[in-house]
Amino acid sequence: MTTRPVKAAVFGTGSWGTAFGMVLADAGCDVTLWGRRPELAEAVNSTRTNPDYLPGVELPANVRATSDAAEAAADADFTVLAVPSQTLRANLADWTPLLAPDTVLVSLMKGVELGSAMRMSEVIQDVTKVGEDRIAVVTGPNLAREIAARQPAAAVVACRDEDVARRLQVACHTPYFRPYTESDVVGCELGGAVKNVIGLAVGIADGMGLGDNTKGSLITRGLAETMRLGLAMGADPLTFSGLAGLGDLVATCSSPLSRNHTFGTNLGKGMTLEETIAVTKQTAEGVKSCESVLALARRHGVDMPITETVVAIVHEGKPPVVAVKELMSRSAKPERR
Repeated sequence: MTTRPVKAAVFGTGSWGTAFGMVLADAGCDVTLWGRRPELAEAVNSTRTNPDYLPGVELPANVRATSDAAEAAADADFTVLAVPSQTLRANLADWTPLLAPDTVLVSLMKGVELGSAMRMSEVIQDVTKVGEDRIAVVTGPNLAREIAARQPAAAVVACRDEDVARRLQVACHTPYFRPYTESDVVGCELGGAVKNVIGLAVGIADGMGLGDNTKGSLITRGLAETMRLGLAMGADPLTFSGLAGLGDLVATCSSPLSRNHTFGTNLGKGMTLEETIAVTKQTAEGVKSCESVLALARRHGVDMPITETVVAIVHEGKPPVVAVKELMSRSAKPERR
């Protein structure tokens, strides 16, 4: 008796959604990409590439695309969500009636919802009403273009249900993509969301012409901010020394492929927020999530000065030179506090 291949639906045809679809396909899954534009879905099927987001990258034969959400969702063992975090709630409200009854919902998104300050898995649970055992998160140092080039990378597959995490681990394990399982969903999601904010800060420093000492300090103290918030929210502190924490943070803060780093660099060079948005093709999640991360920190009584500085520069128009001076002028204190 033969068993059918694992079926995965990926909602979102941006660079990371498409790249993770390739990973799933290379691991043996049948993959359907959903995109809102019929012309892009047709281009994917006819050219075997995603010309808008991963031009020149040939997609595996077991990847196809559609603009019909019901068609994508039908019978999917895994439903992967790869849309901008601030659009998830509205999109998921439309998709929920279409979901396969026992599908596992997988978040690739690294953000915190504005207004509610909910993590993405919380938004998924709030909208779909499914249990935590059917919601998983994939996170880590996973720059889409490198994954699409099949360069070696590792990631974390997090779910409260360890059996579900292992199932997803098998479904996306390839010779170049090595997923590790984890049960600390809170820590994994916070690591992914806050690193985007710190990536903006490091990009701003790069744009200002500041050196490696500055960047090293921002990365380290940014990790400390993430850990403080994580501990206040019940996360395992060891998560932040792993792929979902330090690994993702280093990749985002050091790579020109990072959208958040590039966005910050343009701000640091003196571009306005509007000018920077105009030249940015894809969503830099930290731009909006920095406000919701700060709201989350204040809700839990956690001090996050780098995050506050990023919010002041991005959303309050404070000149980077002034903001950095104020950050450096804060009162001295012990490092581990």
